[in-house]
This record gives sequence, structure tokens and C-alpha cells, in this order.
Amino acid sequence: MPTLGFLKKKRTKDSSGSNDLASPSSPTKDKGDLSPVTPTVSKSTTGSQQQSPIAASPAFHFPANDNASEAAKSAEQMNSAAYQQQPSQQNAASIQNIINPPSQSDSAHSSHGQLATQNKTQPAATTPNPLRETKGKYALNDFTINRTLGTGSFGRVHLVQSKHNQRFYAVKVLKKAQVVKMKQVEHTNDERRMLQKVKHPYLITLWGTFQDVKNLYMVMDFIEGGELFSLLRKSQRFPNPVAKFYAAEVTLALDYLHSLNIIYRDLKPENLLLDRHGHLKITDFGFAKEVPDITWTLCGTPDYLAPEVVSSKGYNKSVDWWSLGILIFEMLCGFTPFWDSGSPLKIYENILKGRVKYPPYIHPDAQDLLGRLITSDLTKRLGNLHGGSKDVMQHPWFAEVTWERLAKKDIDAPYVPPVRGGVGDASLFDKYPEETEAYGQTGDDPHRHLFPDF
Repeated sequence: MPTLGFLKKKRTKDSSGSNDLASPSSPTKDKGDLSPVTPTVSKSTTGSQQQSPIAASPAFHFPANDNASEAAKSAEQMNSAAYQQQPSQQNAASIQNIINPPSQSDSAHSSHGQLATQNKTQPAATTPNPLRETKGKYALNDFTINRTLGTGSFGRVHLVQSKHNQRFYAVKVLKKAQVVKMKQVEHTNDERRMLQKVKHPYLITLWGTFQDVKNLYMVMDFIEGGELFSLLRKSQRFPNPVAKFYAAEVTLALDYLHSLNIIYRDLKPENLLLDRHGHLKITDFGFAKEVPDITWTLCGTPDYLAPEVVSSKGYNKSVDWWSLGILIFEMLCGFTPFWDSGSPLKIYENILKGRVKYPPYIHPDAQDLLGRLITSDLTKRLGNLHGGSKDVMQHPWFAEVTWERLAKKDIDAPYVPPVRGGVGDASLFDKYPEETEAYGQTGDDPHRHLFPDF
């Protein structure tokens, strides 16, 4: 049975966000896609009694093969006055937005396709990206620090504004001494290395890193919409089509990472951020690692650990597909399948037993997919078979997903965060006491040699 030494506690994180924008030091002030990402602190796991912001519109219809009475009850409970205040009809969370998105030729994020068409269309093959030069591109005096967006075990994330192009970014600040003390040097260097290698619409983008004698700095895009965890807690659980939408975007991201032999190892709602158009960004690559075959490191969040990780066996990329199953279950039910009074040891026992109880309102196709993901038998786990990630994409639960269009963000999201893009709107993030220790100090640096790439 594992200890918590290399694990994150339930609902604990230290993350930040990104999107594909112009470089912070670029003099251009292009008005293009300004969606950015950023982390936040942990939140309570108890189900929120607040009304959901997702199903505010009475047009949010459920498919006939969903439990009709349960769906109607859920839709009524999830009525949201806050959502109704949105001025644009694009924000109405209607199944029509998912299945038959409105055509808007003048919108960069309008949907020209459908999420309810043929399953056979697969995303175009992704070619690996050349490594971006991210070392020493920026310095502390390139930015104006506005406020803290989130805090974590090793530091915090700040909302900053570039002095060059006036855009807003998230800068993750890690205290070197704390990283060394917690024996997270390797994971920290891996995070930087993995973020430097990846470029995908559903992954955080790292623009650059630098360091001073006390801290490490990682410059990423600021993602205004907050984290999926907060939305899920307000909604209590997501309707089947909404959970499917987010799961499909995560599936595309995992498919891309695995094509680069990268295991993510920390999938959970806290690490999924919403851009201002409602699409996901996976953040916090602290446990990501390039693994061509197998690895043995015990790390992750207890609720999401695969049994082979819990039992300290060697494991491969299939642990991410197990975690996808846990994520889908949590989105549909509002809790994780092996949760037990928040006790990690009890959670581990439940994971090893592998017994999952499915609520009656879960769609049969969803339950079938979960049974094929949340299985300890690696010869049966989807994503680990001969077809790889395509086995997951071609499952009947995803039958109406047009993967090629989704990969291009050509499908409207079911929920659009109520934020003003491009103006540093951090209203969806909690407020925290600011850092009292000054950044940019000079002097002796006993830890610089441990972070040569920063």
C-alpha cells in the first residue's frame, strides 16, 4: 500500500494555464484569440448546493434514451440565474449548441459542424513539434504583477501584464528551497521539459522560464474561465452530453500526449481549465513524464490512481485512460467511484477491489465505456489495446462526436464562462493574501545548478 510521500492530497494542486497566443515580449497587439489559462487553489469536495450555471436554458433537452424523469429533475435543479444574465444567446447551454451548433461565419469560435454526426472521422495525424526556445526569454521586469490567482505547495500563480504587448499572462512562481525540500526537483524539471515539447489546442502553452536566487518562474497564458472543478461543484453533476463534450476534448489531448510518449499522470477536474469560450485546457504538468515503455514512480491524486500504481507495479500510458474513466464517472455522478470518507488508505483498498457501483441515471453506453476504462485487466482496458486511443474514440458513447471538427474547436462548448476576454478579468478566481517576500533578489544561489534549463 503506498504512502502519501509522492502523492497529491485529495483536491490539492499547484498549477497554471495557457493558450496559443503571441509571445509576451512581442510588440504586436493582435486582437486574435486571447484565451489564456491559470491555476487556482483547492476547493472543498462536498457537493455545492448552488444552482448550476450550465442548464439555465429550458432549451437544454436531453436525449430520449437518457433517464427522462431524472434528466428533467436534473435540468430543473440546475437552473441558474447567473447564467441567464449572460447577454449573448451563444452562452445558452443547449444541447442544440452541442449537437447542431449555430453557424456564424463572423465568429472565430463558431461551429461549422456538428457533434452529432459520423464517428468515423478521426483527427488529422499530429506531427511532433520542434522544441520551442523557452529558456531566458523573459525577465521579471518584463511584467507588471497584478494579483495572486492561486497558491500551492511550492509557491503561487500570479496574474501579470506584459509591458511589451499589454496582454495578460499567468506566471507560476516556485520557491526553490521548498521544491528541493519536498524532493520535487526532478518533477519540476520534467514539467518544464514536457511543456516545452507540447503544442495542442487543449494543452497549456509555456512561453518561457527564468529564475532568480530564490524562485523559478514559468510564463504561461492566463485562462480566464477558471477550473472545471468549480463548475462541477456548482452543478453537482453534468448531464450526459456535457460530460461527453469535456471527455472528448480530454481524449484528444491524451491521444496527442501519448503520441509523444508522454504520460500525464494527474488527470482530474482541478487540472482542467476553461478558456473564455468554454473549451478545456489541461494544466499542471508536474507529474508528466516521457515514458516510452514503463515506469514505477508513485505519484498522482489518490482518487485517480490506477491499481497498478497503487500496488507499486510498473505501469505505462494506460494509467491515463483509467484516470479518464474516473473523470467521466465524477462528471456524471459528482463523486469518484472509490471515494471513502476522504481517507487515502481506504480509497486504495477500494481501488484494488475494483468494485464500481453505477447510479441508475448513468447512460448505458457511458457505463459500458467506464467498465472498459476502469478495469484492472490491462488486456481489456481501452487505450491499452491494439487500437490504442482510437478504441476509446470509436466507443458507442462517443458515436456522435465529429473528432476532426472538435480538434479544430469547431464545436460550441455547452457553457461559456461569464468573463470579459483580454482585459485581465480574474473574477472567477478566489482572492488570496499577496506574497510578502520580494521577487528578483540577488546574491548566492545554492540551487541554481539543480535547474539548468530555467
